[in-house]
Amino acid sequence: MKTAKQSAHDATDLWRACLTEGSLDEGRARAVVDGIIASNRSGTRAVLKRFVRLLRLNKARRTAIVTSAAPLDSRLRTELERDLARMHGAGLATTFVVDPLLIGGMRVQVGDDVYDGSVRASLAALESQF
Repeated sequence: MKTAKQSAHDATDLWRACLTEGSLDEGRARAVVDGIIASNRSGTRAVLKRFVRLLRLNKARRTAIVTSAAPLDSRLRTELERDLARMHGAGLATTFVVDPLLIGGMRVQVGDDVYDGSVRASLAALESQF
C-alpha cells in the first residue's frame, strides 16, 4: 500500500506528464485516468483522488467569475477579459454574473484569488471596524 506522500508524488508526476507547454492536455489527462483505473494496482484510488483534485484546482485557476451589481457593457467586458488574461494567463474562461445584492461595484474571483470592489464588501469592512 502506498503512503499518502507517495500517492501525492505519483499524482503530481502524472499531472506534469499531462501538461503541454504549461497547459493541460485533456486527451493526456483522460488517458492517464483510464490508465490508473485499468492498472488495478494498490493505491490507485488514492493516486486517482489526488490527480482529480489537481484537475479541479487547474479548472478553478482557469475560470474567472465576474459578479457585478448591474449588467456590464460589452466594451467593459472585453477590457476585463483582456486584463484578467494578462494577469492570469491566456485561455481564461470568464463568466459574467449580475447580483444586485452587491449594491454597486464588482467582485472578481479567479481560483482562490478574489478581488472585491463591491459596495457590499466595503460596507461589511466598515461595519467590522465598529
